[in-house]
Amino acid sequence: MYSRIRTMVALAAVATAVAAGTVTFPAAATAASTAPLPRAALHSATPGQVFAGGLYRQPDSQPAQAAAALSAAGRTTEAAAARTIAQQPIAIWLGEWYTGDALDRVIARNLAAAEKTGTTPVFVTYAVPNRDCGGYSAGGLTPSRYAAWNRRIAADLQGHRAVVIVEPDSLAHLSTCTAERARRPGLIAAAVRVYAAAGVPTYLDGGNEDWNPAELQATYLREAGVAQARGFFTNVANFYGVDGERAYAERLSAMTGGARYVVDVSRNGRGWLGTWCNPTGAGLGGKPHVAAGTTRLDALLWVKTPGASDGTCNGGPAAGTWFPSYAVALVANRKR
Repeated sequence: MYSRIRTMVALAAVATAVAAGTVTFPAAATAASTAPLPRAALHSATPGQVFAGGLYRQPDSQPAQAAAALSAAGRTTEAAAARTIAQQPIAIWLGEWYTGDALDRVIARNLAAAEKTGTTPVFVTYAVPNRDCGGYSAGGLTPSRYAAWNRRIAADLQGHRAVVIVEPDSLAHLSTCTAERARRPGLIAAAVRVYAAAGVPTYLDGGNEDWNPAELQATYLREAGVAQARGFFTNVANFYGVDGERAYAERLSAMTGGARYVVDVSRNGRGWLGTWCNPTGAGLGGKPHVAAGTTRLDALLWVKTPGASDGTCNGGPAAGTWFPSYAVALVANRKR
């Protein structure tokens, strides 16, 4: 029931500003800021080295496209909200809607843009078999296609600066999605090995403070290969506050050999509001940024795309579809 993501960013990207050549970028970054992280440094690097140059902002993101469309339609208030959201760096979601050459193109386009700005892009993989266990975001690839899909992404990312958030909800769901308990950790672990071999830092699903007990979630993380990943993530597409998530993540870290972690703060400006699905009163969280490195926290990110619906609940459209009135509310209720 916790999956509410299906950020179908890709499905809206039909005529992007980048493809049209209408977006300009700052001067080229230095070689040092765009060089890939050495494989040997996947665990020892500082947050500033993992996310060198800061977080990449996608110029043709879903909110950026929504802002343009709403503005053209004369819906100025909704366009302004989408534009506000688009000003922040948001993760780029890759699912089964991107395969083959289309997958290569979206990765290459964003890598090139990130390298021009000297920043680090954050990608999200979201195509694990039986994703969401039949919920709002149901879907995914077959096991064999999933393995090949991850190999292709890793090959595209090898030699470039990038970070991958691996399959939100995939591990936390195992406490209730018993049909996947036996095979899913192995599928995730295989993907982690592929990315590690390509020198790509990954973070695995750590759930959130109010989902599974930390001891159980740590078991899932260990089985899924967190030892070969950079660490884990928490609170993706959810609304829990930073302090509680960090306390929970520190417990998980202690149970997983000191794994590093990132927290999704995209919509937690008003904290937990009783439901994960388009809750009334939610607001944007703090601005995404890289941590100083004095704790196990690597970064506070916007992983979920704010303004994308969680599903057909509380007046929302299908999961991942832009929800204009909700985006307006998120901006109005944002953390200040």
